[in-house]
Amino acid sequence: MAKVRKDLRGRSLRKGEVQRSSDKRYMYTYTDPMGRRKFIYANDLTELREKEAKLMKDQLDGLDLYVAGKASVNDTFDRYMSTKYNLRESTRSSYFYTYDHYVRDTFGNKRIAEIKYSDVLQFYYYLLNEVKISLGTLDTVHCLLHPTFQLAVRDEIIRNNPTDGVMKEISRESGKNRGIRHALTVEQQRAFMEYIANHPIYYHWWPMFTVLLGTGCRIGEALGLRWQDLDYDRRTISINHSLSYYQKPESNKSVLRISKPKTEAGIRTIPMLDVVKDSFEMLYEEQLENGFNETEIDGMSGFIFCNRFGTVPNPQTVNHTIKRIANSYNADEVVRAKKERRDPIILPNFSCHHLRHTFCTRLCENETNLKVIQSIMGHRNIETTMDIYAEATEEKKQESFENLATKLDVF
Repeated sequence: MAKVRKDLRGRSLRKGEVQRSSDKRYMYTYTDPMGRRKFIYANDLTELREKEAKLMKDQLDGLDLYVAGKASVNDTFDRYMSTKYNLRESTRSSYFYTYDHYVRDTFGNKRIAEIKYSDVLQFYYYLLNEVKISLGTLDTVHCLLHPTFQLAVRDEIIRNNPTDGVMKEISRESGKNRGIRHALTVEQQRAFMEYIANHPIYYHWWPMFTVLLGTGCRIGEALGLRWQDLDYDRRTISINHSLSYYQKPESNKSVLRISKPKTEAGIRTIPMLDVVKDSFEMLYEEQLENGFNETEIDGMSGFIFCNRFGTVPNPQTVNHTIKRIANSYNADEVVRAKKERRDPIILPNFSCHHLRHTFCTRLCENETNLKVIQSIMGHRNIETTMDIYAEATEEKKQESFENLATKLDVF
């Protein structure tokens, strides 16, 4: 017969209950529906058993609601996220941020069994037309809702996934190119870089933007670069990690963390252009005089880029800087162009990722081997490379025909 366990007051303890010898507190151990071991604590046995009863009721109620199809979209999304064991912390935080920001307080409160295709379509158009999110952001929302509903389909809670085909209809109605990032033209790129190089305030940003435009790195990959990632002898840059700046789910505090690049293809080696090498050397000479970046993030140190506080800049700071520089440039350019009686070269609203797209476009204009372009860019799918290549070569196609017209003397 099994020995009955008792607490210090001689009361019998149930399965999973213990009284800790260290602080005399009571603890109950249980396994959640996902197979994970969890614990609840209390100062006395009565309080512990009240918590046990509430826990059992919550688990059964939640499961009953789900099985009966009475769960909300929020309940199902949280259930779906609990199955994603291998997500990086930064990715999980990003998913919850997007869902909480756009779905949880509105569409997320609906009962999942009552939602139809038209409900999803109306919600997506609401996000586009009322909230004014981009098609790209909507696609991110869809990539969270679609597998959430698919989980309910597989669990036989609902018969069909109401999000199937919605994005295809949205894209057709909204226009094929809505939300696509377009590269800067050669003229705009030169104007942007020349303005920075000659500006009394913004000139110190020249090395960073030269690296972004000369490597095609994602902003997290660029900010995560360390001096040891550079090989001056072979003239290469090793991209083997990325810097993420994200909000912790349990608090409002944002932190910098190191992660792998966005995809496995993101781990790559990039040739170092002369102008990029010059930029790194400028930064090294500057830090020799002013001090090197001593920030340590997840055990890594020796970061190349450094802000005025001696730490690694975060991506949003760089994007805000681009906006300030572009606005300043455009205001000056309008005045200059008027004085010189010419049309101004206006910079569009763009971000760090547009600079990556711009590099890829310049690469496509001068390189025909798509596998080389894919490797340098770190694209997981060749289709991404092909889409940019097709857009980049459209103008070149017109130039080719114009050149052909001057050479053909047969008409």
